[in-house]
Amino acid sequence: MPNQPTTNAMNNLLVSSSPHIRARESIPSIMWAVVAALVPAGIFGIVLYGLRAVVIILIAVGTAVLTELIIQKLRRRKMTIGDGSAVVTGLLLAYILSPGVPWFVPLVGSVFAIAIVKFCFGGLGMNIWNPALAARALVLSSWIVWMTASWVYPTEQQIFGDLSRSGTTLVSSGRDVSKVDATTAATPRAAVKDEIILGKDADWAGWQDLKAAGDRPADWLRRIRERNKTSYIDLLIGTRGGCIGESSTILLLLGGLFLLFRGIIRWQIPVFYIGTVALLGWALPVRFPGGTAWFAGDPLFAVMSGGLMLGAFFMATDMVTSPVTRRGMIFFAIGCGVLTALIRAYGGYPEGVNYSILLMNTAVPLIDRYIKPRKYGYVR
Repeated sequence: MPNQPTTNAMNNLLVSSSPHIRARESIPSIMWAVVAALVPAGIFGIVLYGLRAVVIILIAVGTAVLTELIIQKLRRRKMTIGDGSAVVTGLLLAYILSPGVPWFVPLVGSVFAIAIVKFCFGGLGMNIWNPALAARALVLSSWIVWMTASWVYPTEQQIFGDLSRSGTTLVSSGRDVSKVDATTAATPRAAVKDEIILGKDADWAGWQDLKAAGDRPADWLRRIRERNKTSYIDLLIGTRGGCIGESSTILLLLGGLFLLFRGIIRWQIPVFYIGTVALLGWALPVRFPGGTAWFAGDPLFAVMSGGLMLGAFFMATDMVTSPVTRRGMIFFAIGCGVLTALIRAYGGYPEGVNYSILLMNTAVPLIDRYIKPRKYGYVR
């Protein structure tokens, strides 16, 4: 008599309704893992910017959770605020805000992110755009002065050194310079772009003499970057001006690697996104009052400045608003990188991560429609 199949073998032959493959991860475990990955960068932002950062983070996260609670109460739906999705949205929004914004900016942004971007499309898993980025686009268009100001707590060298550069303002409660509370200044990206594109603080009158002496546009551009650029160490650690949670490249990278190790995100989006920005940041021609420079960009500066690391690991990889196939993810990431580089080089804003991801979020349904996995057993 033939051997009878074991219990496990019989279970493998059972036919059931889809889905046939189930992951061990749940929505709460994924969301709280993302929160854990974001915490180190947030702590660094609090150390760098002080109580202002704490207040903005608490308002953004608290308002997001409260808005979701109220909407679910009104709709008489099951409470899901414990899944952590509202916390992630509020935290990401706070991280991409300047610590100098008024208290109502994170409040309005969180309400818009949850009530409009998330629940007007059906709730978690149904939204077209990343809620935090869509909220930032709203508050950026509404309060551009506050949103584009970089808030930097001063060191002794900043207070008593050369603070005469254009765009730097002392914020103090008294007349004594030694009691300065903070300085506001252009971010590293904004400072370089202002001088290259607009000619601020640049001696363009002497350009023809330098050109006659054999100085190339690339040499002139390199000197502009060196004069305005924060050092690589500052960019890596995060001791620079910027938004609350986007400053420290190394902490965001470690958080992203944690998510990759957990299998929560895939490597295709951050790798191709960052790689595209680095390549185009080096190769794109830069036109400025002194001439045009090709292949004169700084790929490391392009990668470590601005909000690229935060966007590449924590926003572009959002499972709801990114493609489902690996080829689709690569196409999506390259599109984000191209748009980011173009906005940075030729757009009106020094940073392009926000709008590039939102624009590619809009294209995700088309990407999923035309880039599909090959059917099992299908031969062309």
